[in-house]
Amino acid sequence: MQRYFIPSEQFGEDTVTITGDDARHIGKVMRSKPKDQIIVSDGAGKEAVAELVSIEPQEVQAAIVEFLALSGEPWLEVTIAQSLPKGDKMETVIQKCTEIGASAFVPFLSARTIVQYDERKEEKRAARWRKIAKEAAEQAHRSKIPVMNSPVNWGRLLATAPNYDLVCLCYEKENGEQLRDVLAPFVAGLDRKQKYRMMVVVGPEGGFTEEEVREAEAAGARSVGLGRRILRTETAGMAALTCILYETGEMGGL
Repeated sequence: MQRYFIPSEQFGEDTVTITGDDARHIGKVMRSKPKDQIIVSDGAGKEAVAELVSIEPQEVQAAIVEFLALSGEPWLEVTIAQSLPKGDKMETVIQKCTEIGASAFVPFLSARTIVQYDERKEEKRAARWRKIAKEAAEQAHRSKIPVMNSPVNWGRLLATAPNYDLVCLCYEKENGEQLRDVLAPFVAGLDRKQKYRMMVVVGPEGGFTEEEVREAEAAGARSVGLGRRILRTETAGMAALTCILYETGEMGGL
């Protein structure tokens, strides 16, 4: 069943209204007809099965059939902090990590970030990222759209470390800890009836400097490796997130 995220104000007591691109998608792409059913969500805790009543190019009306219990969200909220990579790699990170189960994204600038940050283009790029996250969340039957934060510098990123129960910096070093070394005792001590927050920090194409690693560890982050193979910047976050959600039972783990 096709899923759509809509603003909470478009939820009525018994009906929902779908507008814009989603309305066109229902009518022209999916070629839906009245009485077909869809799932609608406000991305913040309200989700329902709705039956299409009327379909116009710019507006679709649907009647709520039943409200659903939320089931598509991991109980461990994982934020992916990604140093801005070249080209469209950030779009790939957002799309795939949203599908896997990331709760939020924080783009950041570090010493070896190659991308030239242009604040004038930021809103256009941010809108593109939000659209990718929304579509990926719909495709993956998520109940929430991940939070897309504005880019920050390295110092501001580290200042947020106390907001998380665990921060892992993806960094390979000789005889260093591996992700599972850190995850196993952390997960074992969690109460699954509560919410916890974790942040995975991924460096740019050139990696982190040793000074940045020292600063991150001083801020409370744990430096972890992701195995014996060196991963690309756009791959590391996906691999780490998959391992984390597996270990917490979200992918058939514990």
